[in-house]
Amino acid sequence: MKKVLYIGIVVAVLALFGFILNNNKEKNEAETAIVGQKNTSVAVKTATVKSEIVSTDFVANGNFSPYQELNFSAENSGRVTQVLVREGSVVKIGQTLAIIKGDKLSVDVQSAKAAYQTALTDSQRFENAFKTGGVTQQQLDQAKLNLANAKARLDQANISFGDATIRATINGIVNKKYIEPGSVVSSGTQLFDLVNVSKLKLKVTVSENQIASLKTGSAVKVKASVYPDKEFSGKITFIAPVADASLNFPVEIEITNSGDNDLKAGMYGTAHFEAEEKQKIPLKVVPRTAFVGSVSNNEVFVVKNNVAKLTKIVSGRIFGDKVEVLDGLNEGDTVVTGGQINLTDGANVSIIK
Repeated sequence: MKKVLYIGIVVAVLALFGFILNNNKEKNEAETAIVGQKNTSVAVKTATVKSEIVSTDFVANGNFSPYQELNFSAENSGRVTQVLVREGSVVKIGQTLAIIKGDKLSVDVQSAKAAYQTALTDSQRFENAFKTGGVTQQQLDQAKLNLANAKARLDQANISFGDATIRATINGIVNKKYIEPGSVVSSGTQLFDLVNVSKLKLKVTVSENQIASLKTGSAVKVKASVYPDKEFSGKITFIAPVADASLNFPVEIEITNSGDNDLKAGMYGTAHFEAEEKQKIPLKVVPRTAFVGSVSNNEVFVVKNNVAKLTKIVSGRIFGDKVEVLDGLNEGDTVVTGGQINLTDGANVSIIK
């Protein structure tokens, strides 16, 4: 009996001793893993936050359009008797483009003239008769009213008769001709399209970050894709006060064409906006690659004592591969620019030179 009890005690002691050893082993392994994890570092590339003068120049693309563009339509019905220009003709203000037969209009003018002369004679006669008491004041007033109405009808007839001669109201080139001699037209019939391309407008759009640096009247260098070696001078004539649906701002640039009108409306052009000297000031920037995810996330890893800390910042304008920092970083801070995919907040890092 004593022997059995002794054996039981020995087995219990051995079991307890084994349990303690196993427990210590697991604890040591866990501590070793933690130490190993702490000692393991992620290899990263870094850059230093600094202030530098970055290029704020930028380009914007668009299409050229005519400086002036007018569509001529007939004011009255009639038959075209003469067409004095053709497509491509260069015309001046006041030059006759076409003549529409004005027989009926001429008759209207003659009739209005006759009515005016009659009213004028009656008015003079009533004036003289009124002085001798031959007519009343009311009769004299009516005669004067008839004269005024007749004069208005004559003026209108003269205007309508003048519309039978179609004249250019701008200097330009005949781009389209819709009529020929003998064509019958009615009010509203298209006659000609005139364009003035001695100057052109280049219409582009710029972002809200870029619009702040632009002013009307500022000089702009312009190039056309078909003339890569030519540079044209332009100036900003319009900056939209309201953004479009894409949150960009329309801008118009006026360009003086060459003597041979090398630039054509509809061509593709590029405006080169250059910053003024006073706008070239140092800005605090970081590489674009420092941002976790995208620039809009406004998060970067800042390294201090070989530990990466995920930091929220406020970013500004983007200049190519650099981004302006408005808040959240100081000059001299070290930010991770490569290897973020393996990083977590608070991880140890080793910097690759």
